[in-house]
Amino acid sequence: MSQAALFSLAPKITRLIRADHASILTVFRRYTADTPAHLRQALADRMCVMLEIHSKLEEEVFYPALRELYPSHEVIQKCGAEHAELQRLIARLRRLTTEDIGFDAAVLNLMRQFLHHMADEETVLLPAAERVLADYLGELGGRMRRRRFELARPRAGEIASGWVRSVPVSRVALVAGAFGLGLLLASVLGHRSEADRD
Repeated sequence: MSQAALFSLAPKITRLIRADHASILTVFRRYTADTPAHLRQALADRMCVMLEIHSKLEEEVFYPALRELYPSHEVIQKCGAEHAELQRLIARLRRLTTEDIGFDAAVLNLMRQFLHHMADEETVLLPAAERVLADYLGELGGRMRRRRFELARPRAGEIASGWVRSVPVSRVALVAGAFGLGLLLASVLGHRSEADRD
């Protein structure tokens, strides 16, 4: 299969960016002031990792493609400045714990900044990209997926820990149970196929 054919099968970069936004919003919705401190910390840690990877992907893959067509577009420049502000807010939040008075305010400030940034992308940049980069969205999506794996690989432990700590125990048990059931079925089916051969 040719590289062009593979890129045509890749999810479009705009779809990946919207999926990231939806995932980040899901974590945001779970954060409330009355959530237990250990869960608020886990959710904040997870937000930081998700936003760091998402921002890096946009800066390295999405924005350069748009800048080639719109070198001085004000929204692209504004989004770059918003990313810098997000990084500053993440760095501040990472220095705090739930025991610090400013922790919840720092999380809410990070959320507010991201929501503003997301609105600019969803209303201006993503529709523009779908118009002017239509033939390259799959290729850019493939690049973004590869780069995501590269960025996530060294942080796999942090990502897994953040997920486990921030997900309700019932869901972790459900996933673990499904995984265990899958292993059991694979084992039974493996033994059955060996018996069929004998």
